[in-house]
Amino acid sequence: MFKKLKFFISELFLILSVLYYWFLTPNLFNPIAIGLLTILVFQIIKKNATLGIVISATVLLLTLFMVLALISELSEFNTINQNWKNLVIFGSLYLGLNLILAGFMFYKYLKLKAIQN
Repeated sequence: MFKKLKFFISELFLILSVLYYWFLTPNLFNPIAIGLLTILVFQIIKKNATLGIVISATVLLLTLFMVLALISELSEFNTINQNWKNLVIFGSLYLGLNLILAGFMFYKYLKLKAIQN
């Protein structure tokens, strides 16, 4: 049970991130969230190596872009206050976890692709 869960921890984290994004939007019908969830669930069911590499590379690139956005947002603070500290702590933890799990996902599907060939 835990071995299967461990194999899909990256995908499950991405699903939780999409659900969190979806619940923050004011509109219940969110085609972007529905599309992302559909792709991630399809990936968990089919275990397609090519799709896994594409998803993980996309998440890696978007997360690196978000790191730049975090740095830009932090530079707008004039003083280091509690809001700045919260942004550094939670932003760095979330983006760092995203980078690590996307890297693991990329490695996992790259290895799976090599085995298939």
